[in-house]
Amino acid sequence: MDKLISFVLIVTICCICTGGNNPSAAGEIPALKTVFKEDFLVGAALNRRQVNEADPMATAFIAREFNTLTPENDMKAALIHPEWGRYNFTEADKLIAFGLRHHILVNAHTLIWHSQLPAFVMQLRDKDSLQHFFKDHIRVIASRYDGKVYSWDVVNEALNEDGTMRKSLFQRSLGDDYVVQAFQLAGQAAPHTKLYYNDYNIERPGKRAGAIALIRKIQAAGARIDGVGIQGHWHLGKVPFQDIEESILAFSALGIDVMFTELDISVLPDPKGVEGADVNQQKGYNSALNPYVGSLPDSVQQQLASDYEALFRLFLKYRDKIGRVTFWGVNDGDSWLNNWPVPGRTNYPLLFDRQFNPKIAFDRVIALKTGTVTK
Repeated sequence: MDKLISFVLIVTICCICTGGNNPSAAGEIPALKTVFKEDFLVGAALNRRQVNEADPMATAFIAREFNTLTPENDMKAALIHPEWGRYNFTEADKLIAFGLRHHILVNAHTLIWHSQLPAFVMQLRDKDSLQHFFKDHIRVIASRYDGKVYSWDVVNEALNEDGTMRKSLFQRSLGDDYVVQAFQLAGQAAPHTKLYYNDYNIERPGKRAGAIALIRKIQAAGARIDGVGIQGHWHLGKVPFQDIEESILAFSALGIDVMFTELDISVLPDPKGVEGADVNQQKGYNSALNPYVGSLPDSVQQQLASDYEALFRLFLKYRDKIGRVTFWGVNDGDSWLNNWPVPGRTNYPLLFDRQFNPKIAFDRVIALKTGTVTK
C-alpha cells in the first residue's frame, strides 16, 4: 500500500507540473468513496485486466475512487467451475487479494444464474445430477470465500418481466423453490457474508411485485436474505425516478438493505424488441444506432449530468435504506454497453470518460455533497 501511495503522489506532482489532466491528480478532484463515505458504499465492476493490475494508472484510480468492487465475470459458474468436480479459483483468488491490497470490499457475483453456465451443466438431463451440481457449487464456493467477501449475489435474474419465475434450467428441473434452496445453502456455507438477490427492471411495478413475493417466500422459509440489488441499467432521459423511489421504500419495508448494483445510463438508441438487460439479446450493427462515434454532443452530456444528479439526489434522500451504489464499469471504455445489445458501438454511460477524466455528470453528482463544482 505504501508503494501505491508513493506512486500516486509522484504521478500527481508530475501531472500538476505539466498541466495534464490525469486520473491520479488526487489533490484536485474529490473521490466518490470519500464524498459519500457517510451515505453508502460506492463501487465498480472490474474486469480481469484491472484485477491483474495490468495498468498501474487504472489501479491507482480504482483504489482512489471506490471502496467496493464486483467481478464482471470471474466468479460466474462457467469460469470458476468449468468441469464436473473441478473448480478454478485462480482468478477469483486474485480478486480477493486485490481487494485486500487496496482496502476494497468485494461483492461476489454470482452463485446461481441461468446464463454463463459451464457446458457440462447445460448437458445435464436428469434432476438428480443438476441438484448435485447446484448444492456442491454453492457449498464449495460460498464456504471458500466466507469472511473474504463482503456479500454474495446468491441468485441473479430469476424473474420474468411480469414478475413470474423465469423458465430457466434451474426452474424447469428444480422448481420455483430453487431460489429458496439457494439462500438456505448459501446461509449455511457463508454465515459471515451478506446474501442478496439481484435483478434488472425490478423497480418496475410488475416485476417489483414478483421480487417482493420471492423475497417474502425466502423469509417465510426461514432462510437468510440480507438485501436486494436493483441493477439500474437505464436510458438517457428515461430514468424511472418514481418507480425507483417506490421500490426503495417497498424493498426496505421488508427489513432488508437496498443496493444499486450495476448502474449505468445508456446514451444510445437501442433496436426495437430489446428490453431489460438480458445478455442473450444481440442485434446487428447499424450506424444509426451508433451516432456518437467521435464524441458526445454537449446537449447529451448535459442530459446525462441531469439524470445522474437527480438519481444521486434520490439516493441521498434514502441514504438510511441504501447500502451500496455500484457502477457497471470503471469508465466509459470498460462498459459492456459498447457491445450490448449491438456490438461495436461507442457508448458513454458512466461518470468517467475513456481517459478516466471526470465528466460533467461526475461534477454534478459531487456537487450534491460539496455544494461546489470542481471545474
